[in-house]
Amino acid sequence: MKSKYTLLAILPLLGVLVLNACGAGAPAVAEQNLYTIDEVAEAPQELAVVEAPAAPEAADAASGIDDGSVYETGTEGNLALTTHLIIKSAEMRLLVEDSNVAIDRLTQIVGDTGGYIISSQVWNQPHLDGINYKYATITIGVPVDQFERALNRLRGIALQVVNENASGEDVTDQYVDLQSQLTNLEATRDRIKTFLEQAQNVDEALRINQELSEIERQIEEIKGRLNYLQDRSSFSTILVNIDPQLPEILIPTATPTPTPVPDVWKPNETAGNAWKSLVNAYQNIIDLLIWFVIGVLPVFAPPVIIIWAILKWIMKKPNKPS
Repeated sequence: MKSKYTLLAILPLLGVLVLNACGAGAPAVAEQNLYTIDEVAEAPQELAVVEAPAAPEAADAASGIDDGSVYETGTEGNLALTTHLIIKSAEMRLLVEDSNVAIDRLTQIVGDTGGYIISSQVWNQPHLDGINYKYATITIGVPVDQFERALNRLRGIALQVVNENASGEDVTDQYVDLQSQLTNLEATRDRIKTFLEQAQNVDEALRINQELSEIERQIEEIKGRLNYLQDRSSFSTILVNIDPQLPEILIPTATPTPTPVPDVWKPNETAGNAWKSLVNAYQNIIDLLIWFVIGVLPVFAPPVIIIWAILKWIMKKPNKPS
């Protein structure tokens, strides 16, 4: 009976020893990363997929950019931009009555729309009447939601819109692609930092640090490009050229000098002119005879006849005998 109780006490002790032996025999190997620095540098896309952010807040925090856009989470956890980024720009040439008044009204439009003046150039140019007239080229930036309103108000300050050209560029795909590149590069940067902490010697640390510097340089470039696209899509640019209305000046035109025509011998015309002259001469002679017979002869004929008759009578009178 005593041996039976002793056996019952030994069995639990044996069970504890067996469990300890099993726990000691299990492999205690932690999962390690098998990538080397060369593999990380050559395949950043594969590494980035592992550490892709799972929420919009994580992506914004990693990139340091708050663009105020609306995101949706897709079926695979990727972020999709639901609003379009449009870069709008316009160029106008306005004919105005008074340049000073037009510049003042343009400045007022910029303030009313919440914009700003990017650049301004004003100069005077003499006209043919000897008066200097003011010209201006002003580039303004206005919020994208005030773009059409600003164009309408600018048209109102002109006597005539000589030229107007507006355009828009959709950079949504470019922006999303840059965000994806930024996420991948930041994931690669974080992985390289872990390798830098595990470097075994100075040469390995220098090589890892060189790769890290290149990745950080690319990250800064993409961040700068993202900021540029965000700013350009938030504010539209309008280039305004202001031309004053110039008075009309009449310039006298010179009288053209006739081109001399060379004389050409035309015997038929000469014969015709001679015949006309001959006819005119005979006509004049006949006219003179008519005047003499009708106008002159009746006046002088009677006295001449009387004088002739007296002279003849005197000459026929007989002489007295001596």
